[in-house]
Amino acid sequence: MAVRVFWCGRWHDEDPRILGAAEHAFWMASVAFDGARAFDDCAPDLDRHCQRLVDSARAMMLEPTLDVDEMVELALDGVRRFPRGTPLYIRPMFFARTGFVLPDPDSTDFALVLHELPMPDPAGFSACFSSYRRPARDMAPTDAKASCLYPNMQRALAEARARGFANAITFDPCGNVAELATANLWIVRDGVALTPAWNGTFLNGITRQRVMALLQADGIEVREAVLTREDVLAADEVFSTGNYGKVLPLVQVEDRRFRPGPVFRRARELYFDFAHGQRVG
Repeated sequence: MAVRVFWCGRWHDEDPRILGAAEHAFWMASVAFDGARAFDDCAPDLDRHCQRLVDSARAMMLEPTLDVDEMVELALDGVRRFPRGTPLYIRPMFFARTGFVLPDPDSTDFALVLHELPMPDPAGFSACFSSYRRPARDMAPTDAKASCLYPNMQRALAEARARGFANAITFDPCGNVAELATANLWIVRDGVALTPAWNGTFLNGITRQRVMALLQADGIEVREAVLTREDVLAADEVFSTGNYGKVLPLVQVEDRRFRPGPVFRRARELYFDFAHGQRVG
C-alpha cells in the first residue's frame, strides 16, 4: 500500500514511529482524527473534514496545533505526491503526548496520513442488525470523531461478518436506529428519503449533510426521523453515505433483499457531480 505521512515537519514515504508506550495517546486513547477522500483529481469537502477535526480535538480536551487552512494545504500537497487521480484516504490526527488520565493540551501533536484506497464497487452490500449500541452523550465523547469510539463498532462489524454480512446497523441507547457501523444510513419510502434524526449519539456525517442538501435542492423530499428496525425492513430502498464509499446501496438487510432504487441513484449522481467540482488543482 502506497503511503505518505507528514510528521515532524516533513513528508515520509514510509510509516514512521510516532508514539511510545508511555505516551498519553498510546495508553489513554487521546486521539481525534478525521477521514477525507481524494479521487478523480477532486477532494470533496476537505475543508469541512479539517474543521471537524479541530472541533473534535477540542472536544477531546486537546489544543489543535494547525488551523483548517494549514491542514487543507498540507493534505493537497500530499495528494500531489501520488500519481494523478489516485484514490486516497486522507487522515489528519491530533493526539496528546503527556498527561496522567487527563491529557495535557499543550502536548498536542499532529500527524497526517494519506494512503491509497480504491473506491468500493457501488454494486451494493449487505447488513444485519447489531446487538451493539452507540453510546449516549454522557457516556462517551460522541461530539468528536475519536479513536476511542471505534472498538465497539469493531465488535459490531465482527459480529456481522461472523453471520455472513458486510456491515451492521446499530441502534442508539433508546433502541432506535442510529447508523451503520461505518457510515450513515438512509431509507426511502414512497419517494421520500429518510435518515435517522441526529441526536448526538452518532456522527452527523459530512457526506450525510452534503447528500441531504443536494437531494433537497433537487426537489426530493428529505426527512430526519426516528426510525425503527421495522421501518428499515419495510423500506423501498436502503443506502448509506460516508467517507469511504460516499453513496452506496444496501442490497440486503437481514433476509430482506433490496434493489438500488431511483432515489439512491439520484443521490449518488448528485454527490459525484458535486465532488468533481471540488478540484485538487
